[in-house]
Amino acid sequence: MRQFRVIVKSIRRHYQEVEQRAGVGGAQLWLLSRISRAPGIRVGDLARSLAIHQSTASNLLAQLHASELIERRRESGDRRAVRLFATAKGRAVLRSAPRPHIGVLQQALADLPAGNLDALHRELGVLIEAMNTRDPGARATLLSHM
Repeated sequence: MRQFRVIVKSIRRHYQEVEQRAGVGGAQLWLLSRISRAPGIRVGDLARSLAIHQSTASNLLAQLHASELIERRRESGDRRAVRLFATAKGRAVLRSAPRPHIGVLQQALADLPAGNLDALHRELGVLIEAMNTRDPGARATLLSHM
């Protein structure tokens, strides 16, 4: 239990620091960072790259757009297709935000060697089975929203 407490507290502390220093939530920072690294990304591609539902991405993007941190541009050929770009204000937020922009747990998982990540995946699956409870919606819930 101590290890889980350390993980959860570290995640919460990071998201609090993001909010204090950057003025945006952790999930918003993650999207903003991804948009900044992939100028012109489409909403669906952004959602897939972050493994979140497109409606979740759209809600977060609306907040970023209202804060003038991103710009939406419609393609001339297909007016339904929207491309996303970080604004100068958005890039300034990224510079002021603590790293990692994707969150401490996501970064740690990305940094793990493949073998360790596979083993962790298997063992967490065993733990979830042993808990005898399931929340299918939890798979798409952002950690910063828990």
